[in-house]
Amino acid sequence: MTSTSASGSPSPWRTTLGASDLSVSPLSLGGNVFGWTADTEQSFAVLDAYTAAGGNFIDTADVYSAWAPGNSGGESETVLGEWLAARGNRAEIVVATKVGSHPEYRGLKAATIAAATEQSLRRLGTDTIDLLYTHFDDESTPVEEIVTALDALVRAGKVRHIAASNISPRRLTDSLEFSRREGLAAYVALQPRYNLVSRDSYEGELADVAAAFGLSAVPYAGLAAGFLTGKYRPGGAAVDSVRAAGASKYLETPTGPKVLEALDTVAAEHGAELGTVALAWLLAQPTVAAPIASARTVEQLPGLVAAIDLELGADEIQLLTAASA
Repeated sequence: MTSTSASGSPSPWRTTLGASDLSVSPLSLGGNVFGWTADTEQSFAVLDAYTAAGGNFIDTADVYSAWAPGNSGGESETVLGEWLAARGNRAEIVVATKVGSHPEYRGLKAATIAAATEQSLRRLGTDTIDLLYTHFDDESTPVEEIVTALDALVRAGKVRHIAASNISPRRLTDSLEFSRREGLAAYVALQPRYNLVSRDSYEGELADVAAAFGLSAVPYAGLAAGFLTGKYRPGGAAVDSVRAAGASKYLETPTGPKVLEALDTVAAEHGAELGTVALAWLLAQPTVAAPIASARTVEQLPGLVAAIDLELGADEIQLLTAASA
């Protein structure tokens, strides 16, 4: 499926995740802010604007946002479930969530995966989760137990496809080989931390495994907690954000300021926002299908969605890649 951009040219608005039948937007909307820095009304507005722009791929997790005062986990899924019910558009949305990190359902023992998934289904108000990730690998649990538990959910119709996040190359390989050997459901996607100031978290062995098995990468932290939007600058004004401490630390790294300079150059050439360019760079990388980015307000959304239509030249990609090396 394609949409038409403002210029009248086709926009590549759908991509397929791995070997699945999931046809998703090349920009996934992060739901970590729902019920945290965005209240229900703000979240509904962002979700409405994202889908109005053609988006259909929404990412959340059962733990969002247990870290916030007064929250216990599940807030994001609850908000998303309420929105899906209010809009009556469940069939049009690809819902991705994660289990394994909720305070009451930590780890990836078979019983924990099953119980956590039931709670996610309840909060989301749906019978089936389109894409279920293991949020963080649990190395105390054999991959055979994890994959078998996930396969049972697929066979029961509670999950359409499975994926992994925050997992080592070795454990990912073992999981995929076990699925293949036993004829069980296999991971179709991988959610790594990956952006212009965090490349070694994915590039190399982990990316090689994804490529070898045909997995699609759905990177999180695509904007490095907002650093790659350019609002954090050496000697610049303080930024009022709950992520400010995490984002501003990149100014102290050897690559952070160089990446900003390269982003400035490319953004000026296209008349684009820095965040748009940063996400477009991700989209140009092998195996990457749909970076995740979140928006607390509707005003933040256009710059994210614009990455889909921004085609960087080979020299621009090389400039950004060299700056971030």
